[in-house]
Amino acid sequence: MPFSKQEETIRLAHGGGGSLTQALVRDVFLAAFGDSELARLNDSALIDVPAGRVAFTTDSFVVQPLFFPGGDIGRLAVCGTVNDLAVTGAVPVAISAGFILEEGLAVGDLKRIVRSMSDAAAEAGVRIVTGDTKVVQKGKGDGVFINTAGIGVFPEGRAPVTGSGARPGDAVIVSGPLGRHGMAVVLAREDLGLSSGILSDAAPLNGMIQAALSAHPGLHAMRDATRGGLGVVLNEIAEQSGVGIELEEDRIPVPEDVRSACEILGFDALYVANEGVVAACVAREHADAWVRALAESRYGKQAAVIGRVTEKSRHRVVLRTRIGSRRIVDVISGEQLPRIC
Repeated sequence: MPFSKQEETIRLAHGGGGSLTQALVRDVFLAAFGDSELARLNDSALIDVPAGRVAFTTDSFVVQPLFFPGGDIGRLAVCGTVNDLAVTGAVPVAISAGFILEEGLAVGDLKRIVRSMSDAAAEAGVRIVTGDTKVVQKGKGDGVFINTAGIGVFPEGRAPVTGSGARPGDAVIVSGPLGRHGMAVVLAREDLGLSSGILSDAAPLNGMIQAALSAHPGLHAMRDATRGGLGVVLNEIAEQSGVGIELEEDRIPVPEDVRSACEILGFDALYVANEGVVAACVAREHADAWVRALAESRYGKQAAVIGRVTEKSRHRVVLRTRIGSRRIVDVISGEQLPRIC
């Protein structure tokens, strides 16, 4: 039977494996995701993949608040998983979704979250094929936690892309403006009295990445600039590749509203999380073609070359400021903005 009035919030019994669990799976998850393999309700999904190498990733999402301008924890979970696969050069195929639900969560909110996941998966062309649900006592779960895993396949002849392939002379490219996700979340979370139209950039980037990869050579390294922002991700590439990276501050796209919010709150946009931005190191002779290819996607309209890879200052990222000085972009010791993904 469908949810009755008394099931309008999650109860501990919804995680007990009985009739309420069955109703939750049927009326919330199956109703939203509608995948034929998921509907079998087996303990494992069976997926046909081509022979060869696969990419496999996992992620967990604990954002607060659950709903924020431009997205929610459901869209974030799908896009984050898809993008982790896409930046390796893999084509995302299928993902799992595990839910930790807190007793008292409104079923209407849960339905909204899974509908958002379904919409994001459809946009990305990926299937949600298996999952799990657990319920914890009120006060123990912060509404919803979501854990995902994802599988992607590599087109024939394509080598995996990592963060360790950057070469001196490469151009450093970002696919879009920085800081929108992190600032959208923190402004929604805190009662700061700031009026802002900043929207999260959470988006599935696999279509944009695949189009650019298929059309243009020269990609040596790529990562998505999520937790820790561009500053941390570029430091990781520099460390993995054994190179230095020099950035030009006036080339880095930071929206004016994000810049203003960062100045007021004392944040550095280089370290603010993004959920719709990739950083790539591309051979200099192919950089302009890559920027044009990214810009053909609605998620890459502001793609730009922001710096270069060097042999100097190995394992470091250096920023040339607007006034001509230089400063080290170091790895931050913690998070400027906790609980944003």
